[in-house]
Amino acid sequence: MRRVVTANRLFVLGLVLLAVVLASIVYPSDDYIFLPDPAHPVAPLVTVPGGKDPTHGGIYYVDVVVRRAKLLEKLFGGLHEGADLYPASAINPPGVDDAQRRRIDLEDMQNSQQVAAAVALKAAGRKDVVLRSVGAKVTQIVSGEPAVGKLQPDDVITAIDGTPVKGLHDVFVAMGKHKVGSTVAFTVRREKKTLVTRIKTVASPTPPRHPVVGIVIEDALDIHLPIQVRIDAGGVGGPSAGLAFALEVLEELGKDVVHGHKIAATGEIHPDGSIGPIGGIKQKTAGARKAHVDAFLVPAGENARDARKYAHGLRIIPVETFPQALRALATLR
Repeated sequence: MRRVVTANRLFVLGLVLLAVVLASIVYPSDDYIFLPDPAHPVAPLVTVPGGKDPTHGGIYYVDVVVRRAKLLEKLFGGLHEGADLYPASAINPPGVDDAQRRRIDLEDMQNSQQVAAAVALKAAGRKDVVLRSVGAKVTQIVSGEPAVGKLQPDDVITAIDGTPVKGLHDVFVAMGKHKVGSTVAFTVRREKKTLVTRIKTVASPTPPRHPVVGIVIEDALDIHLPIQVRIDAGGVGGPSAGLAFALEVLEELGKDVVHGHKIAATGEIHPDGSIGPIGGIKQKTAGARKAHVDAFLVPAGENARDARKYAHGLRIIPVETFPQALRALATLR
């Protein structure tokens, strides 16, 4: 027997197919999608007392749109030019959900703004800037790891095994002296108290299996600016706009930074003026291209190599330090 295809059956089948398509468009998958966003001018975000925006050219920052990928986007990854898909494990550290990651990103952005302003003021010759690292601040405790119940967010690690800690590098060096399963003595400042807590290490979840206790940390900084510099990045998070902010602050302090050029910049800026690597360089390069800038300053090394792959004629300038970025712009033709 052959089943007769009726108009009603075709109608029902059409509704089912439509529902599947709509669901794939509306419902999110477990993956994340990185999308390019055109570079944005920095000048409207920065306020320096008595500062002036450049009349020609300007500094632009680049960001990446990060969100849960829809099912359709996961199935057909080529729907958006310059997009990349990543599993949740590659975006959020273990035990960190979307809300916690968002909070960390916003804290990183706020920290980068302060460092950028301080670095720029020092480059302008101000001697009354205080910018120093005074330890390693705990920003997150990973669920299920040994640090749970021992350390807390906002604890500042000031020593490990009795050796003073001034920043992230000191923590990595001290932890590198231990083996998996050994016990580490952390001296921390918690509000107005100083505590010593001992934590047994475990192996890191990814190779190489080095000893960890399950914390996310950043430099704890002591920053005092002689003038009020305000930077409002809205809801943009992460530290990667630090270089762009520092360049804009220096420009508004009266220094001719861009020399009439339209410049995009990305890179995490550190208290010593060094420029650290960032993520999403493929999308950020696409965003710089869309803004039709004259050149794109990026951290030297892997970031610069990747940026050149997607430059399509855009001039890529690798930089390692803030002074090097200034020299590159001064000689740009």
